[in-house]
Amino acid sequence: MINKSESPKIRAMAKQIRMSAHKARRVINQIRGRSYGQALMILELMPYGACYPILRLISSAAANANHNMSLNKANLFVSRAEVNEGSFFKRFQPRARGRAYQIHKPTCNITIVLEEISR
Repeated sequence: MINKSESPKIRAMAKQIRMSAHKARRVINQIRGRSYGQALMILELMPYGACYPILRLISSAAANANHNMSLNKANLFVSRAEVNEGSFFKRFQPRARGRAYQIHKPTCNITIVLEEISR
């Protein structure tokens, strides 16, 4: 049984990650609610490019929990994971007749919250 009210919450955020929020959400939906070990396995085996920044972020959150609160990484689970759209990188592509075509390169902000499993 997981008791969410008493366990400490460990948070890690990554801002301005250079990928669309839709691609990151596809990966985040697979690890939400899983234990730390399961989430690492899933992220290492999935074939998407969005897995690497999310894997680094989840590892950072677990390291924060271990260093700051002396929690065991094996007792952590992903209680909340969300992806929000960030700002756009705006670039220009030259077009015919000297015109410029604006290119929007999307970014996203990822937040992961880990909690300790209380048995």
